Amino acid sequence: MVKPHFVDNALAELLDDQARLTLDDLARTCCMAPDWVVERLQAGLLQGEQAGGRWLFSSTTVLRARRLARLESTFDADPELAALTADLIEEVTELRQRLRQLEGRL
Repeated sequence: MVKPHFVDNALAELLDDQARLTLDDLARTCCMAPDWVVERLQAGLLQGEQAGGRWLFSSTTVLRARRLARLESTFDADPELAALTADLIEEVTELRQRLRQLEGRL
């Protein structure tokens, strides 16, 4: 069985940091409806930028949106709880990266 963090890491490597996905692309990537993405945008749970009257999303947002979708569907979590959990996962990941960097300097 593939671990979810491995899938997210593999997806992150495939996506260019400069690449931008549209709202429909993001929804398709998460296997959710575009309305699902819009609801999370309006609630401030996802970040995007508007250009030319359409939404564009970074690879970081793709990973977060996939994580939210997975948490909501797997645990039947409400969007705010899923976002809080995603925040904590992201923070732990960042702290682990910093710790590895510091250990590498020793």
